[in-house]
Amino acid sequence: MLETYIQAYNDAVFETDKQTALNVVNRALQDGFSAEDIVFKLVIPAVEKMMAFIEQDPDANLAQHFMTAQIAADVTEKMLEKFSKPPEMIGRVVIGAAYGDLHSLGKRIVSGCLKSLMVDVVDLGSNVSAERFVDAAVAEQAQVIAISAMMVHTAIGENGSLKVRALLKERGLEDRIKLAVGGAPYRFDPELYLKVGADAWAADGVNAAKTIVELIREVKP
Repeated sequence: MLETYIQAYNDAVFETDKQTALNVVNRALQDGFSAEDIVFKLVIPAVEKMMAFIEQDPDANLAQHFMTAQIAADVTEKMLEKFSKPPEMIGRVVIGAAYGDLHSLGKRIVSGCLKSLMVDVVDLGSNVSAERFVDAAVAEQAQVIAISAMMVHTAIGENGSLKVRALLKERGLEDRIKLAVGGAPYRFDPELYLKVGADAWAADGVNAAKTIVELIREVKP
């Protein structure tokens, strides 16, 4: 019977119909499926399916990216409250928009997907200084710093990712904390992430979550 709910949930997510997705989840709970079943067998596979879809179609609708992430995050947060015991999180990421950058949509998509993949997210907001990124990562024991930049000058600015890399090196943290970046400038120049000292980049918000999970696993034993 769970297969029926999986199909219904996937259809709702594809149509970006949050209320229908939540209704599907609630019916599954009423039919005796556990919160764990819903997260691990329904929500996470749906996110992974969307990731695969976007890899095949990089021009997929941005609103669909956002709604997929938000639905997944909302459902996951509601289900975590119902787990029989607290789930083991994969790791933790500190995320924010680069210094001088006020755009937030990209990082909100990434945050939503990460939450559904059992990653603890510390969102620092927009216009975040390099020092704040690194200090927060240390304080929160995060494995990854993720920086979104939607403009070239915030991507390559001396107070952005370049300074985060310099601080990580200065404090001897490069083996403990990885740096991921994303945003429009990196799509225009796929090698730009290397120029700003990042360990990895992703072309869109959904696949950024996949990239960040891979970086966490590089750091975390």
